[in-house]
Amino acid sequence: MFSNVLMGFTTAIEPYNLLITVLGTVLGIVFGALPGLSGTMGIAILLPITYAMEPVPALLLMISIFCGSLYGGSISAILLSTPGTPAAAATIFDGYPMTKQGRASEALMEAAISSFWGGVISLIALYTMAPAIAKFSLRFGPIENFMIAIFGLTIIASIASKNMLKGLISGLVGLLLGCVGMDSFVGYARYTFHIAYLQTGIQLIVALIGLFSISQVLTMASSDSVTIVDKDMIRNLKPSRFTLKDICRYPITYLRSSIIGIIVGIVPGAGGSIAAFIGYNEAKRSSKHPELFGTGLREGVGASESANNAVSGGSLIPMLTLGIPGSTACTVMLGGMMVHGLLPGNDLFTVQANVIYPVMSGMLFSNLAFLLIGITCAKYFAYIAQIPIYILTPTIVVFCAVGAFAISNSMIDVYVMILFGIIGFMLIHFNFDVTPVVLGLILGPIAEGGLGRAILINHGVAGAVKSIFTSPICLILLVISAISLCAPLIREARGKKKTNAE
Repeated sequence: MFSNVLMGFTTAIEPYNLLITVLGTVLGIVFGALPGLSGTMGIAILLPITYAMEPVPALLLMISIFCGSLYGGSISAILLSTPGTPAAAATIFDGYPMTKQGRASEALMEAAISSFWGGVISLIALYTMAPAIAKFSLRFGPIENFMIAIFGLTIIASIASKNMLKGLISGLVGLLLGCVGMDSFVGYARYTFHIAYLQTGIQLIVALIGLFSISQVLTMASSDSVTIVDKDMIRNLKPSRFTLKDICRYPITYLRSSIIGIIVGIVPGAGGSIAAFIGYNEAKRSSKHPELFGTGLREGVGASESANNAVSGGSLIPMLTLGIPGSTACTVMLGGMMVHGLLPGNDLFTVQANVIYPVMSGMLFSNLAFLLIGITCAKYFAYIAQIPIYILTPTIVVFCAVGAFAISNSMIDVYVMILFGIIGFMLIHFNFDVTPVVLGLILGPIAEGGLGRAILINHGVAGAVKSIFTSPICLILLVISAISLCAPLIREARGKKKTNAE
């Protein structure tokens, strides 16, 4: 194995392959940073170009776009409270408050560093544990997928700890929106109101753009401010100086979130957004000062970004070994692999080792590329915060509209985006959190699909419920879910007790 790893590094560092890796990373950052676009879209657009390339540079281009986009999503999330990709939604919690405090370059630098560690740790997992972890992921049946979705939904309790009732209402709204469309088990249309567009359900990316981007545009437009931060803050906005300490400021957080990202990435369909939310939640839960999360805490940015970037290596494990793509981007890359005659499985790591090991090594150079870009260009990215709102808001709307339209070349997506933007603006206006809506929208269909298949397999609801208590994985997830749900309540009770004592 060591000889294959060494061969992979020597091939990946060849000038042409290195140039392709850097180019793909830059393109990935651009696709990730623009709201509505994504790494998946970038790979899909450039896929025809790879047909004429050799297998190694072709896969390097796709992999580096994937890695670059995971970091790129944090740029617009931090600067504009607009996640460039769904995986960057949790980065808003502390990233955007840091921008409003004049610490945008510090937040962007932390995003690059934590993203780097997430990618590197996941690459180590990909190198060393791919066959064993991929084999373990096969033990996730329908009921296990249902339980991991339920665990994800319990995060709402932590996110909405300031107002549990409003958080649960927002989560319920998201779950109901996730039910829109055709029921995959009985073939019956639900909540479509005889509108053909709704038969396939609500496009997640369209909803995300509306809830996070358009709602933020409306919020900015309704304020009296001229810029995102006030004039005094802009005058004092100075680039954050990079020090060696910054390279590994929160090692435990990076490691914990990266492990979470790897595990979530292995589970097909889970994705970086779930990993980021769980990573952020666990960092907050284990912190000595959880109340500081959401107020502009640098560690919060590191927790979410290292988690969502660790998904890159995790999602590749089942794809390369079993042919099960762990994400939509991996699905496109799997198609690109097959075009070049590369089939997932043992032969990929033995007979075709001269192709796959250079590609895995290329992930390291892609992570190094966006780390250098993030550290050196953070101060220039931060200047976006100085653009007047009357220029910024229409620009964001245009990018959002183009991104929403590009998903399926339909103006209806643009109208739905605007509708969700108004919904998000109203929720924010009445002090509701939009994040539980997104969690419900993402996890609702996963939970429903897993439970539905479990009911069919176990011949009824009773059998499905019984299978939860006979599966060790489900029992572990059940205990963790209970802890996640109760921890904010216990913390709040202790806080009240401490206040009364004082």
